[in-house]
Amino acid sequence: MPRLTISPEVADALGRRPILALETSVIAGGLPYPANLESAQAVDGAARDGGAVPARIAVLDGTLHVGLTDEQLQRVAEDPTAVKASVRDIGRVAAGGGIGALTVSGAVHGARLAGIEVLAVAGIGGVHRGAATSFDVSADLPAFVRNRVAVVCAGVKSILDAGLTLEWLETHSVPVVGYRCDEFPGYVSVSSGRPNPHRLDDLGLIARSVLAHWDSGVEGGFLVTHPIAAEHGVPFDVLEARIAEAEVAAQEARVTGPDITPFLLKELARNSGGQTSAANREVLLSTTRLGAEFAVRLFEERLAAADGVGVEAAEAAEAAEVFAGARGAAS
Repeated sequence: MPRLTISPEVADALGRRPILALETSVIAGGLPYPANLESAQAVDGAARDGGAVPARIAVLDGTLHVGLTDEQLQRVAEDPTAVKASVRDIGRVAAGGGIGALTVSGAVHGARLAGIEVLAVAGIGGVHRGAATSFDVSADLPAFVRNRVAVVCAGVKSILDAGLTLEWLETHSVPVVGYRCDEFPGYVSVSSGRPNPHRLDDLGLIARSVLAHWDSGVEGGFLVTHPIAAEHGVPFDVLEARIAEAEVAAQEARVTGPDITPFLLKELARNSGGQTSAANREVLLSTTRLGAEFAVRLFEERLAAADGVGVEAAEAAEAAEVFAGARGAAS
């Protein structure tokens, strides 16, 4: 196993301040340098403004790093050899001494090893369209089953199948709760066209639901969804038309496997005239702000529980009901 290195800032914050884990694949696989670095710095700044310590997770020089210095963040952003890496790639990249810009699955894994309980990401991976024949399912989903990390997101990436993703999560007992939204978000669109399994309008209650879920002995994660602001999002019908065009382009270019997602996202940016790219920047910031706020609430609830300050009986019952509902369908 590669060495695990926790940055001094993150190590000092563990158990003492809220921490928000963040992926790094968006840095290496998104905007060109230096725009990608500027975007990452803005996201990290949003986490700090929300009261949380940002913990970027990546593989550098044979080590799994949780928390990056400014110099390390710049390395990930400017090095053209940095590769997008999921949890399965951590060992290979570490052994080779390269830079692994970790996807959600790798970042969730690193967060759990370091004891960080909240991760924010714009859009999670999921079940691909056409998975009935391709069997293409993102490594993010099984990572949610294995790791006790609450993930704050704007739903599944738009190019994926939201309905099948929700079915997969239900089958594997991963709760999905919408914060102030009835619809499961569509990443750069307000809605994916599918309902959230549950809705709660109080972050404190969601935090208590997460703790109740874990206190029951469940080892898996918990998804908290919230959409992009309507004024920044791409309308659902417009997005679906652009996705169809991008899928045709991918078939013509014979793009498959791990290359399909970045290809489709770049094609969407092109055929939408940059509309999806602008929406992506906005949703990166909005999910980070909410992730930081949620990390603070979860931290406060943990402190309250440690001090023996229980929630009111009605709130405790409501949290238990949410937990039971999130788990019940799979049983």
